[in-house]
Amino acid sequence: MRTRLTDMFGIEFPIFAFSHCRDVVAAVSRAGGMGVLGALYFTPEELEMELKWIDDHVDGRPYGVDVVMPASYAGADLGVDSPAELVARLRGMIPDGHRAFVEDLLARHDVPPLTGSDPGKVLLGWTDATARPQVEVALKHPIALLANALGPPPADVVELAHEKGVKVAALASTPRHAAKQVEVGVDVVVAQGTEAGGHTGEISTMVLIPQVVDAVDVPVLAAGGIGSGRQMAAGMALGAEGVWTGSIWLTVEEADTPELAKRRILEATSADTVRSRSWTGKPARLLKNAWTDAWESAESPGTLPMPLQFMLVSEALRRIGRSDAAELATFPAGQIIGTTNQVKPVRQVMFEMVEEYVEAMDRLTRMTEA
Repeated sequence: MRTRLTDMFGIEFPIFAFSHCRDVVAAVSRAGGMGVLGALYFTPEELEMELKWIDDHVDGRPYGVDVVMPASYAGADLGVDSPAELVARLRGMIPDGHRAFVEDLLARHDVPPLTGSDPGKVLLGWTDATARPQVEVALKHPIALLANALGPPPADVVELAHEKGVKVAALASTPRHAAKQVEVGVDVVVAQGTEAGGHTGEISTMVLIPQVVDAVDVPVLAAGGIGSGRQMAAGMALGAEGVWTGSIWLTVEEADTPELAKRRILEATSADTVRSRSWTGKPARLLKNAWTDAWESAESPGTLPMPLQFMLVSEALRRIGRSDAAELATFPAGQIIGTTNQVKPVRQVMFEMVEEYVEAMDRLTRMTEA
């Protein structure tokens, strides 16, 4: 398999795998693809440790890092550079009524309070002040790709990455978004359809990919509900030069997905996800359950803008994770989870995807020859 992306990164297969788990990232890169570590959940110190581990276990193969630097978020106009001060200012913007709604929801499902000291993380890398330190750490390592979600990355970040010899990718859910990404200098556009897990737009993958391919002159990765070789072939037929995958790695042997979430994903159908603002304040595809239903109910006060929503619910999510309230346990997941019903090692998933891609292309070739 050879596309501009395999040549750009020196990889065997144009299969990009987004994961928050370093073991998955390293395993995908070793298997000939491109593992991309989601940096969102890590402090700069934690990210340093994760990337050092990947450096030592990727066998010299290329890998990437994904950060989230949204184009717009609450508090962007505060002019605060210190993450600690930003947290304090943002906390004061959360209405008491929203706090009461969350506490009532937990009480109705008998979710106990946390015990012991557990400060958690109330503000993840969803602001300029918190994401830039992650970028600085990432660029100290031999990464091949820096990816950004939720809007065009800042032009100075793109320039800095290029100075380090690092390519930049950005996710887009409309052709207009894709064009804006290219304007700031990104090298790769990830066209992500609404089927994807996590933050995603409204246009389906099948419709979006050719529109983005026609809108930009850089290589495009097809994303959103892609987890098989046949789907990969479809994306390539639509003009993409590779695929960006995510949810299929949640249940592999190497994944560190919480056990409760992993079981639910293995049992779920493609109808068991929903786009909801209840996690971060921006539309994200999650497992559908009592938590997502509550935020859509008549009693809901409505969700808050990013990053206030996660700051509001972060402790609640930790409490749910440590309780028996399985009906409230949600997790970012795409519609492709309807086909993930077995736990397999990363290498097997990669092999099966490539094998099925080849079979699909052979079948199409035979149709043409006929």
